[in-house]
Amino acid sequence: MARIQAVEHSFAACPLPAGSGPSAAEAEAVDADVAGAVLRTARAVLAERVAQASKIDASFSGELAGRVAGFTLDGGKRMRPRLLWWGMRACGAADPASTAAALRLGVALELVQTCALIHDDVMDRSRLRRGKPAVHIGLATRAGLPPDSERGSAFGTSAAVLAGDLALVWADDTVAETTLPAPVRHRIGAIWRSMRTEMVAGQYLDLHGQATGGSSAARAIRTACLKSALYSVERPLAIGAALAGADERTTAALSSAGRCAGIAFQLRDDLLGVFGDPGVTGKPSGDDIREGKPTYLLAVARERAEAAGDEEALAVLGRAVGRADATEDGLADVRGVFEASGARAQVEREAERLRDHAVRRLGEAVDVDAHGGRQLLGLVRAVSEGPGGHPAASPDDTRGHDAPAAVRGPTTDEEGGIR
Repeated sequence: MARIQAVEHSFAACPLPAGSGPSAAEAEAVDADVAGAVLRTARAVLAERVAQASKIDASFSGELAGRVAGFTLDGGKRMRPRLLWWGMRACGAADPASTAAALRLGVALELVQTCALIHDDVMDRSRLRRGKPAVHIGLATRAGLPPDSERGSAFGTSAAVLAGDLALVWADDTVAETTLPAPVRHRIGAIWRSMRTEMVAGQYLDLHGQATGGSSAARAIRTACLKSALYSVERPLAIGAALAGADERTTAALSSAGRCAGIAFQLRDDLLGVFGDPGVTGKPSGDDIREGKPTYLLAVARERAEAAGDEEALAVLGRAVGRADATEDGLADVRGVFEASGARAQVEREAERLRDHAVRRLGEAVDVDAHGGRQLLGLVRAVSEGPGGHPAASPDDTRGHDAPAAVRGPTTDEEGGIR
């Protein structure tokens, strides 16, 4: 505990030579529990943010800023910070300055995720998040307004938009206030700017496809890339590589591995959304069909049915997809089309191909026999296997206290993004 506290207060420390005793000890302390180290740093960062908010207005601090901080601290597996951390460690960084910066940037990633989830619940009109009332529901209730009333709904959704905005502001502030050498700040700044815009673009494409009721397979993959792969996997890995001062070739290979792993995750999550057991996945099976989510699975099924001239299959999709009142029989018919058309098998093959490519590209980027490389390999495999996946990792891939969570794999929030 003392070691990690020392790390959190060493933001202004001068870098020590790589491999020296104290630097290795601090990095190894975080290695043992990356998620815990990020959480402790988040508590310190967010306590400062809430204190600043309280100087502006007590009700703003207690009702909005405090809720944003609590949401960020409560729940999730800190997958993005863990990818950032092990990307940095796999590239050889272990000095105190990089260690401290990685933890703060991990908090910034968690705040971006808070923004995304709060706004997503508003857009999807979701009532629950992580088994608790969604932020817009909680804000309306806190104000003494029934969430389903006109006034309550208007207040709750508007206040939640502000809460998401505040999380994004805090994320940017956290990046801006992190001590970084000028060249590293320049690299990370470019990645950060791209990531924020890509996240919004992916969400927009998803909304647009859902509203228009149609999306090609290519556009569905593009949406998955922007909404999940880049923001959740590739960019955190690239930030870690930048912190370590990795060269262009290494960074490109890590980015490619992250993109493939992230898309594979989304494809497997789409399959679980249709064929998964709710008792295992934690979310209803078939909701993606009822909501008309423009998934790659749906796009492939439509394209295959059109190419085969299968009017019956197209009629089944037309009757149930995007229909909130679709019956269980209707959902079963859609699943039958996904199976009979070969769409399910194609998506499974594509996810496996992407997983294999991710592992191969990772091996080209870092030494997967070294400690950091082993941990990153296990994490990338877990992501590629999808929510709750069990990658075929060797025993060496699970060394270290942080490894078991990595091998168990990520989970998803209700909208399908990596937690």
